[in-house]
Amino acid sequence: MQKIRDFLQREQVDKATLLTILVAALGYFVDIFDLLMFSIVRVQSLKSIGVPEDQILETGIFLINTQMAGLLVGGIVWGIWGDKLGRISVLFGSILLYSIANIANGFVHDVEMYAVFRFIAGVGLAGELGAGVTLASELFPRAWRGLGTTFIASIGVLGAVFAAFVAEMTDWRTAYIIGGIMGLALLLLRINVRESGLFEKTKSTLNVTRGNFLMLLTNGKLFTRYLAVILVGAPLWGIVGLFITFTPEFARDFGMTEIPKAGTAVLACYAGLFVGDAFSGILSQLLRSRRKAVAICLVFMSVSITAYVLAPHETLFEYYSLCFMMGVGAGYWAMFVQMGAEQFGTNIRATAATSIPNMVRGFIIPMSGAFHFLIPYTGVTMAGVTVLAVMISLAFLSLLVLRETFHEDLDYVEI
Repeated sequence: MQKIRDFLQREQVDKATLLTILVAALGYFVDIFDLLMFSIVRVQSLKSIGVPEDQILETGIFLINTQMAGLLVGGIVWGIWGDKLGRISVLFGSILLYSIANIANGFVHDVEMYAVFRFIAGVGLAGELGAGVTLASELFPRAWRGLGTTFIASIGVLGAVFAAFVAEMTDWRTAYIIGGIMGLALLLLRINVRESGLFEKTKSTLNVTRGNFLMLLTNGKLFTRYLAVILVGAPLWGIVGLFITFTPEFARDFGMTEIPKAGTAVLACYAGLFVGDAFSGILSQLLRSRRKAVAICLVFMSVSITAYVLAPHETLFEYYSLCFMMGVGAGYWAMFVQMGAEQFGTNIRATAATSIPNMVRGFIIPMSGAFHFLIPYTGVTMAGVTVLAVMISLAFLSLLVLRETFHEDLDYVEI
């Protein structure tokens, strides 16, 4: 413990900074809990409100897309908010919104109200990760900021494991309410968290425009970087949004006699994500490179998808093991979001870092659309594989566009 304290003092990391990162990590834990809850209780909840068996898949895609549309809107709104009013206000404003929406989700009785509250929850859920990673990037010393992000992401993905456990122990309505109450309880930790010094410095500079989302779209160089980071992250959400969410459909296509539960598949996948996030963060530190670490993870993701399709699926253990393996391959979420924060100046860093992961989540809309379109022609399994193959190819190409940012100083602005 003394060595750790000596290290923190040497690197100028104080208790307020550590508390801020801890709050961000716990916020992301609740964020993931609420974000994945629909994937876990999709079948149970839709049957409960009267959706016919033959409409479960189609209705599920509609509700996921509705939630993701909320994430797209929220990613832009919270990102601009973070650059104009501060990173800390985003952390707690987003927690408040998605907590209230998830409690309301526990009381819905039809698809229409389900969609309304999943959209509102999506808007709220959009702010947590980007604000947390932006804080970690700006508060931690340059050489160690990747580990701050890795800590946030690693603790956060455990929220999915806890969500699967809660959904197994309770009914779907209670599970939503528990998620909302956890978020409201987290607001009590607001005391003594620290705002980014780089944000405060930029805020006091009168001639710098902050939180201008249009800069990311109208400036050619910024837009190229913005799109490239989004495409780098898109495949990992495809794993969760297609293969894991629609576990029953894939299992039937594999010819399994005992159909695995989506909740257990989420648990297995996110246990793998926990391992993968820790691995990619440490690998990035060892290689002194974000790009190399992500490239290695993309290779392993490709291998894991191939195994998912070709390996035997005779037992539930074999199926869940393959889900875990895909989770490890998709576990570069922390490094991908870190890259998004480091690619842009302080005056639009929160805008970029908050909107990018939600643009990636929103990519499930065209991915699920393509998946649904291809099913009649290729079957469920090949439809999923085709979509992910295209996205992984684009991710590799996009890595070539992005500059290496491991050693870069983040104290600059975009003009």
